[in-house]
Amino acid sequence: MIQPLRASILESNLPELNLGSSGAVYDRKRADMEALVRPLWGIAPYWRACKDDELRDAYVSKLMSGTNPKSNHYWGEIEDYDQYIVESAAIALTLLLHKEYFWEQLPKQNQQYVSDWLSLALVKKIPKNNWTFFKVLIRLALYHCGEPLKREELIQELQLIDSMYIGDGWYVDGKTTQRDYYIPFAFHYYGLIYATFMKEEDPEWSHRFIERATLFAQDFVYYFDEDGEALPFGRSQTYRFAQGAFLSALVFADVEAIPWGAVKTLLSSHLNTWMNHDIFTFDGRLSVGYHYENLVMAEGYNAPGSPYWALKTFLLLAVKEEHPFWSAVPVYIQRKEQMLIEKGSMLFVRNVNSSHLLGYPAGLMVENQAHAQAKYSKFVYSSKFGFSVPKAGVSYEEGAFDNMLAVSRDGEYFRVKGQVLDYHMTKECVSYRWAPFEEVLIQTEIYPFGQWHLRVHEIDTAIPLEIREGGFSVPLSGRKPNGEIGETWSKASEGNLLSQIVAVEGYEQSLLIQPEANTSLFFQRTSLPCLKKALSVGKHRLICLVGGVVSAQEKERRE
Repeated sequence: MIQPLRASILESNLPELNLGSSGAVYDRKRADMEALVRPLWGIAPYWRACKDDELRDAYVSKLMSGTNPKSNHYWGEIEDYDQYIVESAAIALTLLLHKEYFWEQLPKQNQQYVSDWLSLALVKKIPKNNWTFFKVLIRLALYHCGEPLKREELIQELQLIDSMYIGDGWYVDGKTTQRDYYIPFAFHYYGLIYATFMKEEDPEWSHRFIERATLFAQDFVYYFDEDGEALPFGRSQTYRFAQGAFLSALVFADVEAIPWGAVKTLLSSHLNTWMNHDIFTFDGRLSVGYHYENLVMAEGYNAPGSPYWALKTFLLLAVKEEHPFWSAVPVYIQRKEQMLIEKGSMLFVRNVNSSHLLGYPAGLMVENQAHAQAKYSKFVYSSKFGFSVPKAGVSYEEGAFDNMLAVSRDGEYFRVKGQVLDYHMTKECVSYRWAPFEEVLIQTEIYPFGQWHLRVHEIDTAIPLEIREGGFSVPLSGRKPNGEIGETWSKASEGNLLSQIVAVEGYEQSLLIQPEANTSLFFQRTSLPCLKKALSVGKHRLICLVGGVVSAQEKERRE
């Protein structure tokens, strides 16, 4: 993973790295600087365990060139809401870990250039979300390297972070409806770094971050199935095994929130699972995508170097070999088969025999993000079936609306649930009211049981509608879907995965479709069972059974 990158870094004379030609919302210079700097999330901790003077010297040289305003390769001034602020956090971690090995290799004048450049970030406007921690880390790094600490500004930033805390170890990422992997791999990850370097100087905030991380860990273990696969949902999926970075930060901060043997079980199985997915390009770089290279699912801020945020999981490499984590014996993690994580707005159902984890969300959403409805607002998410995003918004096949009720005025353009009007969650049921059109109000109730769930929709419409009810997508290996269609049901299967949808009340037709290629985060090509109905003006009730079933027998053979 690192060797192809290492060679590119050593060969380049520039303070940036070109890893591809796809674009992002920020310019090429920032994208290429990101590609150079993001790997430091893993490389800097690795230097604690294994020095690499040649690579270190290359980074020192590039940092001097990029931050020197007199250099022809100067990165340029940091602006408001700048991507440079995000990437500066990896530089900050490097300085915190390696004052002597890295910082003191810079001549005094260049140290000043680096300090001046990083300090620009501290006076710029940023979103009021997890970005606040970037300023905190930069302040700590500069203080660690000898600069005075502006404590009033630091306290203001910590208080802003505190305002996003909602209890039980949970934060919201600026917006109350955003509760996703940014909570573990941003808020708690940075909080534990703060606690590690400031535990003596600021015991109050350090203790607060440790206490919250300990609480959060009790919930976070539910986000992984027995194979170590994390439940896929939310934005920034291309960061992949950054999903496990929080666990690494617990080791780094020496916070045994759960037994070290359990942490080892989760981390090792999680990383092993990812190494068995097709996440690398032909020349060994991390691709943009999820289980395979896929720009369709990406956000606008996913440049070619963005996936290297995944290397945050290697923070534990900075931990000495005497740490009990390294000698801990992996242990089985006891988890309830059905668990409501109220602050995470997610009901989890796990089938241990098939290592299948299902998550039923309610009230989660981040607007103005690519494919937000698909990433936050499906009826259910699965660790074995994944989920799909639209490739376009015209036909049902282009929409790839698995585990969604798609509603159309004309039978061509479909809308799905995004923001909800209200919602309610218990251990037995998830329900919400939503309005795909101004003239349409839908009350949906979801009742999970095992690897199946019951959907009940009460629809009140002032306009005629056509609806499609989608099940789980399954991989498609042949030319045509491997499935069957009955009068009231349809199903598709591949290997040990079976997806079936059964009409109970209110539907008129069963279908088996082939969505557009590369819409699923898990599988390049898929088939999707669904139900169809034309609705007249008035009130209607639709009820169906939906199953995403993983064969336990197949899992036993793999073991």
